[in-house]
Amino acid sequence: MDFGDNEIYESIREGVRQVCADFPDEYWSDKDKNHEFPWDFYEKVAEGGWIGIAIPEEFGGGGKGITEASIVLEEIAASGAAMNGCSAIHLSMFGMEPVRKYGSAELVAEVLPRVASGELHVAFGVTEPDAGTDTTKIRTRAERDGDEYVITGAKVWTSKAPYCDMCLLLVRTTPFEEVSSPTEGISLFLVDLDDDAVEITPIPKVGRNAVVSCEVRYDGLRVPASRLIGDEGEGFRYILDGLNPERILIAAEAFGIGKAAVRKAVEYAKERVVFDRPIGMNQGIAFPLAEAHMKLHAAELVIREASWRYDNDLPCAEAANTAKYLASEAGFFAADRAMQTFGGFGYASEYHVERYWREARLMKIAPVSQEMVLNFISSKTLGLPKSY
Repeated sequence: MDFGDNEIYESIREGVRQVCADFPDEYWSDKDKNHEFPWDFYEKVAEGGWIGIAIPEEFGGGGKGITEASIVLEEIAASGAAMNGCSAIHLSMFGMEPVRKYGSAELVAEVLPRVASGELHVAFGVTEPDAGTDTTKIRTRAERDGDEYVITGAKVWTSKAPYCDMCLLLVRTTPFEEVSSPTEGISLFLVDLDDDAVEITPIPKVGRNAVVSCEVRYDGLRVPASRLIGDEGEGFRYILDGLNPERILIAAEAFGIGKAAVRKAVEYAKERVVFDRPIGMNQGIAFPLAEAHMKLHAAELVIREASWRYDNDLPCAEAANTAKYLASEAGFFAADRAMQTFGGFGYASEYHVERYWREARLMKIAPVSQEMVLNFISSKTLGLPKSY
């Protein structure tokens, strides 16, 4: 790993900043308030080729890695777009990894170029109302019927579902009771969402409202067998190729939100005068912001290690989970200290830090909770007995 200046990374940062300059905080507050998807932002990012940056060049992408993708999302979040901006595009940047690695050549050729260009929106359907993070207990099932599968069940927290053409869907093809290992009998499909057998219902939530999250019900959806990704029953293993980069990119987004929060707080602390002096002179204000800066820097180093390991085909699960955990903690700490720096004005929408605070808090829950990361590290890394 090289910590010197990198011209490619700097050019990516500059290019993304130029795009984001046209979409200030006020734009994102308006989209969040009105629950409107940021189509003009999405289209401009797609036009610049940023959505497909990690998709191979042979499929119309940029041919770069998760490191470059993480830098794109970090800069989008740091611009003030936060999760609303990142969630509009991040699934397209990493979610197709299982399709690329395990899908048929015909399916890959059909789908990846359209994802890279931004034309095709694909959702990710894993979490269920009852199973939660216990993915092996999912109940959505697919039953073979000739050259098709029939899918029945429900998923929750499917982002962008109303705007997506397809969904990368994890289902059971063999009942849990009939498998020798909990992870067996789970399969991965790429399904169409524009079908009468699919019902999409938005979930009201506290933040990130420019990007809708939904419950999606599948009532006898018929899917061609050609839409099965890889081999039947191996879907759990395939989905891991999407989960590790997802954790890395979410970490980069949390880091970016933290940077935006610290920047706002420092500017305010320099300008806000109380008792005849700028509040930034007070150690009660200055020290927490300095601490936030250091926590963010430490998280950045782990993000860089995790993405480097992934891009070099090295084991990265520990680093990816660690990055997600530390960046989520650091990002929320920074947003919380920004709220405290602004005092009562921090609670006012016009200063935007309350939006950073709401969206940074989400990172400690999704796409995996901090507690589940600790479970992973304690059992998989330290070798302690599993508690679940």
